[in-house]
Amino acid sequence: MPSRDRLLSGDLEKSVRTQFSIIVPVFNEAPLMRPFLQHLRERAPEAEIIVADGGSTDGTDRFANGLCDRLVEGGRGRAMQMNAGARVAHGDIFWFVHVDAEVPPGCLDEIRRIMNNPKVAGGFFRIRLPRGWVYRITDSFAHYAGLLLRMRCGDHGIFCRRTAFIDIGGFPEVPLMEDVEFFRRLRGSGRVMHSQRRILVNPRRYEAIGRVRLTFAYGLIATLYTFGVPLSMLASIYKRMCCLNE
Repeated sequence: MPSRDRLLSGDLEKSVRTQFSIIVPVFNEAPLMRPFLQHLRERAPEAEIIVADGGSTDGTDRFANGLCDRLVEGGRGRAMQMNAGARVAHGDIFWFVHVDAEVPPGCLDEIRRIMNNPKVAGGFFRIRLPRGWVYRITDSFAHYAGLLLRMRCGDHGIFCRRTAFIDIGGFPEVPLMEDVEFFRRLRGSGRVMHSQRRILVNPRRYEAIGRVRLTFAYGLIATLYTFGVPLSMLASIYKRMCCLNE
């Protein structure tokens, strides 16, 4: 029979264990909701899962009910949705994940390992697209160009401390690049580390718009952003090149 001291030690360890809140922004994603949330429950069973809906009209909320801990509505726009999810989150660590992603096994242990350093404010994962030379260029460019330009997009599963999120004011509610803006502000709060483990990204947008076209568009927008082109102009370019009747 375990000793009283050992039981107390276990209770203490449990009480101070890092708590995770996973925040998922969605808009009209009914077909993906159930399989994605089941996958997330399997890979991150101890996390609080918050779905932040942007006013879906296809029943997304019905498919999310029962498979997430909280369902909130935060207005249309990922920044507003993720901020709304963060406002109701209970975790010490916020992890922002897209609904069409496949997170790696052991993801929470990996985040915990990275965040064990008190000087680290947050981090992100590498991405992996399916087979194909264009996709290899895309995910390699996303990683190495991102390191060089000190920018990162939401596909990479950005995570951060609650305290850092509050300190930098959450996601800026801008027309485009809210995740990149957030990432750059996060770097001002402390070190930002990356994991070599991969988040598998669904290629649906690449297949719908065109692999080469979308890869070029993302590269162009990232380059223009680094040269200080206004976000309103970048949003216009994005709409022309990357949107399908959105």
